[in-house]
This record gives sequence, structure tokens and C-alpha cells, in this order.
Amino acid sequence: MEHLATTLIHADDRDNRVPDVAPPINVSTTYRYDKDDLVPWRDRESLEFMDKRPIYSRLAHPNSTRLESLFSQILGGHAVVYNSGLAAFFAALIHYNPKRLFIDQSYHGCRAIAHILTRTTGMQQCSLDDVPQMAQPGDVVHLESPVNPLGTVPRDMSLLAEQAHERGAVLIVDSTFAPPPLQDPWRFGCDMVMHSATKYFGGHSDLLSGVLVTRDQQTAGALRDDRIYLGTNVANLEAYLLLRSLRTFELRIQRQSTNCTAVVAYLNDHRGDWPLVLDKLYHSSLQTGEPWVAEQLEGGHPPVFALTLRSIDQCKRFPQLLHYFQHATSLGGVESLVEWRAMTDPHIDQTLVRVSVGCENAEDLIADLTTALNALQSDP
Repeated sequence: MEHLATTLIHADDRDNRVPDVAPPINVSTTYRYDKDDLVPWRDRESLEFMDKRPIYSRLAHPNSTRLESLFSQILGGHAVVYNSGLAAFFAALIHYNPKRLFIDQSYHGCRAIAHILTRTTGMQQCSLDDVPQMAQPGDVVHLESPVNPLGTVPRDMSLLAEQAHERGAVLIVDSTFAPPPLQDPWRFGCDMVMHSATKYFGGHSDLLSGVLVTRDQQTAGALRDDRIYLGTNVANLEAYLLLRSLRTFELRIQRQSTNCTAVVAYLNDHRGDWPLVLDKLYHSSLQTGEPWVAEQLEGGHPPVFALTLRSIDQCKRFPQLLHYFQHATSLGGVESLVEWRAMTDPHIDQTLVRVSVGCENAEDLIADLTTALNALQSDP
């Protein structure tokens, strides 16, 4: 079986159109028709012809085709790419058109989309705890695992999939915080996998993209057909940048995961050094009493963790005391970031700080955090 590092570099070789080793940036939005393939749109049985002969970049273009080839291989299904993670989530809900959405703590942007659909279509929102009693055929159960912004594992995925399927519902897993090789949601019975490719797949804080993956080719075809008219295909330059980033993805995610686990272990072991500053610490590596965590995260823990401080003032000062951690939103890049999460999430605990660990040396990151916490401890 081919290994992930090899697949990341060669899965889209079949889509080569030019002799360039690095695929070119395609700035064209429109392409000449093939004079030997003048088939009316209504007579086309599928959209696969655009894999070789693109027509218009809103439909498909050379680098979006390459991305879907690569993602389909590394994510174990039929991949459909989008211009953001939120576009992917919206597309999934449009496709399933559920009367009920079962969702708990999730990225606040996904909750905002759910609220829009509740307002416009009457879609009911329920808790994941309600699945065994309330779910009905056609409903959607959405699980974000690990969860944003804590980096913790909220549920036993296998149990939730079983509960959903017993009631005829489908399970979507947002695995953004634990892409392969950290987690494989297919092993636990999900029906669709979602990623914000902006984060770890992109890895350089310079692109937006999202991806849905299904085991069913017909569903993927329906998603692509919807995407044409939703206008949410990934852009040309973004697709090129994402292809570039995916070549080194395994190297980055493994370094970030081990870095983060080491940082969290140090902070947890030394939390008594900062009693006036550090309140709570969140990360899946600390969930030692929940057996499904290690089973689901078989390849390692997510590179994000969160902590709460004793006051809002400390949350404002903490990022300014750091040298390597930049105060900014988002996550997944090679550079470490820290965010007083209240800056972008209106519903979050006002004393929570999210930390995205990058590819720097773990000892340097630990020293940086220690210096900042010590400064706050001496002047709380």
C-alpha cells in the first residue's frame, strides 16, 4: 500500500497537462471548446469530461481537478473542493436539506450558517444528546472532532454514528483539527467528512479552501453540480497554493502534533507555577479517562489547545508578552499563533485563549510561553 508522503506528491500525476514538474498557475477563467467533442450540455451524462477539457473555472479548472484527485486519495473517498470551509459546510446542508440538524459545540461560523437556514427554511436545531430520541430519516448529525477552540474530543464517534443510523440520519464529521494521519473518521461509521483546507492542508496562512468527502460517487457528482450554481469552486491561485502546500503536509502535521503535545504536557506539569494566572487547560492529550479519545486519534493529538486565564485583562496582556506566538486568528500555519478568542467568537468564554502550535522548535515555544506566564504571575 502506498504511503501518505508518496501519495501527497504523486496522486495527481494523472492530471498532468504540461511537462512542468510543478503545475502552472492557470489564470484563465474560460477555455476553448474541443472541436472533436461538441456535445450539448443537456446530453452530457456526467461532468467528468471537464477533468480533461475544462470549460469555465466556476465549473472546474485544471488545478481544482488536481486537488480533487489528490484529496480523494488521501481522504479515502470522492472529494469535492470549495473556496472555504464554510462553503463546504453550507454545501453539505444544501445537499441533505435536513428538517433537523443535531449539533453541539462547533466552529461559530458553522453555527451561524445553521442559524441562517433555521431563519430561511425553518430547519430545527437540536443537541447531539437528542439523536437517539428525535432523529428521523434525512436528518443531519454534525460532529466536530476534535472541537474548536479547545482541541478536545467531545464524543465517541462510533456510538454517535450508530445512534444516527438507527434513526435514518446521516453523520457528518468535521475533522479539520485532526486530518490524516491523526484521525480517520471513516473507521467510525461517518457518512461524510469535512475539512477546512485553509488550516493544516494549506499550512501557510495564505489561502482559503474547504473539502467534502463522500464514499458515494453519485453524491459527489450531485455536490459538484450544486457547486456550479452556488459559485463556490476553489479559485485558480488558491488551488495552486494548496497543491504546493499538500506536498509537505505530512511533515508539517506530524511536527505540529508532537510540538503541541509536548507544550501541553509541560504546561500541565507546571501549572502550579502560575496559580494567579492559569485557570484551565484543554487538549485531547489530557483526556486520559475517556478511552475513545486514543482510539479515534490513533495518529496523534491535534496541534491546537486552549487555556483560560484568571481575568480578561490577563488575556489582553498575554499575547503581547509572547515572542514566537503571533496574536492572530485562524490556525494550522507553520507559524505558531495565539488568540484571545473573544476577538472573533461572540459566544466564547471571555477568558479563553486559543493556541495554534506551528513548526518551530518545541523547547523555544515552551520557553516563550513560560516567560509570558511568569511575567503575569509576578504582576497579575
